[in-house]
Amino acid sequence: MDLTDEQWAVLEPLLPEEERTPPRKRGRPWKDPRQVLNAVLWILRTGAPWKDLPERYPPYQTCHRRFQRWAREGVMETILQALARDLKERGGLDVKECFIDGTFVVAKKGAMGWERPSGAKVRSSWQWRTALVFQSPYASQVLARMK
Repeated sequence: MDLTDEQWAVLEPLLPEEERTPPRKRGRPWKDPRQVLNAVLWILRTGAPWKDLPERYPPYQTCHRRFQRWAREGVMETILQALARDLKERGGLDVKECFIDGTFVVAKKGAMGWERPSGAKVRSSWQWRTALVFQSPYASQVLARMK
């Protein structure tokens, strides 16, 4: 399930300028950013390793390298915020029905039973993780809109 033309029209302006310019005169030409973004979204949706990327997408090394760059430069964050905004505007996102589940079970290789967390692990508890979410600038934006 790749991006539709309508979705691409929303996301294309969010990508770095150099990827929308004509190919460079030297070196390999840039792969189509739409195809790279489709590949990245496929990996994020399926959870598959990069090397299992289907052949209809550019080489996985290219997609992975571009994903790392986009993440480092904040492009992925901007894209995800734009998608969430678009979903909310269409009425498909209702934060009143959202919740955060921070439960987990500590599992160690070869462990036969449950282990009581040590004092060092207190900061990784679900309460601590939940508190960190509410300290996030994104959570404060969402909560401000709920008033």
